[in-house]
Amino acid sequence: MTVLVTGATGAVGRHVVDGLVAAGAPVRALTRDPAAAGLPPGVEVFQGDLEQPETLTAALDGVEKLYLFPVPGTAREVVALAKEAGVRRIVVLSSSSVLDTSGDNHSGEHHRAVERAVEGSGIDHTFVRPDEFATNVLWKWGHSIRTEGVVRAPYGNAPRVLIHEADVAAVAVTALLEDGHTGQAYVLTGPEAVTQADQVRAIADAVGHPIVFEEITPDEAREQMGRVMPPPVVEMVLGYLADAVAHPPVPLDTVEKVTGRPAHTFARWAADHAADFARTTEAVAAV
Repeated sequence: MTVLVTGATGAVGRHVVDGLVAAGAPVRALTRDPAAAGLPPGVEVFQGDLEQPETLTAALDGVEKLYLFPVPGTAREVVALAKEAGVRRIVVLSSSSVLDTSGDNHSGEHHRAVERAVEGSGIDHTFVRPDEFATNVLWKWGHSIRTEGVVRAPYGNAPRVLIHEADVAAVAVTALLEDGHTGQAYVLTGPEAVTQADQVRAIADAVGHPIVFEEITPDEAREQMGRVMPPPVVEMVLGYLADAVAHPPVPLDTVEKVTGRPAHTFARWAADHAADFARTTEAVAAV
């Protein structure tokens, strides 16, 4: 019952590997750089790249179950190789954005392509569709928190149901190891709706020093985010936030229903990632 985890060194993938190891399952991990993987003892680490399907042959040999990180450009080739190798179950890291069928959702189109490739294979599968990851605040706010103790963002009163990456992994591990999840598409959220301003307060509590929240306009945010994000993603994020003010999202209990335990709160996520927000030497010296 060997399980191959692709994207094994990613935010979710590492937790998937840990969960499988804890359950006693034989685990293989695919990574571009095995020497830097830092995965638990006993995990077979294979070099490979989902963007180069031909590099997966050795890793797939003898594998029965596959955790698939979403790479749409080569998804059909990868799934075809998995089927040829005898893989009988695939759990896909997808996204709740696939539910937006407008055709204008960049993330939705990205993940939908992978889902279609898996559906067309005939292999038993489960789609894990998380809503917004709590880890998104790391790239949105991490630098300004570490260097200035400030968050500048639009829509401070926009609530989000951010999910801990460990909860996404827990659902994936359950679907990989237990029967009864074939054909399911699990939409996942955190257990509570937390405004952006309250998210900043939770991070401040976790790191043990004040963080100022400065609200900016959507246009200011568009310019700021555009430095590090493609325009379609910027518009998607701003659209989510604006819609959340008008139509607050409702938390789902899918994590608890699938795994038997409640999803982690945002405060728990902030505590788990406190070190990622630690002030830099320069910022401490300026205080």
